[in-house]
Amino acid sequence: MIYTFRIVSDEVDNFRREIQIDADNTFLDLRNAICDSVGYDKNQLSSFFLCDDGWEREQEISVEDMGTDSSQDVYLMEDTPISDFVEDEGQKLVWVFDYLTERSFFIEMKRSVPGQHLSEPLCSISQGNPPSEFIDMNDFDAKIDAKAAQQAAATDLDDEFYGSDEFNEDEFDVSGFDELTFDE
Repeated sequence: MIYTFRIVSDEVDNFRREIQIDADNTFLDLRNAICDSVGYDKNQLSSFFLCDDGWEREQEISVEDMGTDSSQDVYLMEDTPISDFVEDEGQKLVWVFDYLTERSFFIEMKRSVPGQHLSEPLCSISQGNPPSEFIDMNDFDAKIDAKAAQQAAATDLDDEFYGSDEFNEDEFDVSGFDELTFDE
């Protein structure tokens, strides 16, 4: 069976890749195909995360055992066939390619073709330039600060727009409510 995965980034709007890969290939093969399609170094630590429909990370599949004391099973990319975890169209994954800053690609299985096989993964769509594999930490810090300021401004706007959470009983005029009746 052949799977087609669409890959996008939240850093670059016009970036998109589609990778076709045999379902029996491993997550390491998928990682290598992604790296080849974007020109990233294959020797960097990275992990895939299976996600729910809201992109919440669930099961991790890592390039190597990090020795975590987790009660969750450890799955390694080189030992884990894609078909062990991905079966349905619409399955979502995140590939974290930069552990330090948690930068990642969002991946969705778009279609599967039963009865066919690929000997090698294939990048069938390559649109736009990928985000830089490595980011200058000063630029990263500036983006974090800007995002925090934007969220703070949105919170201030919410308080001004929707009013305060504080309730003052003296401000609530109940006159005229005694005469209201409701038809049942």
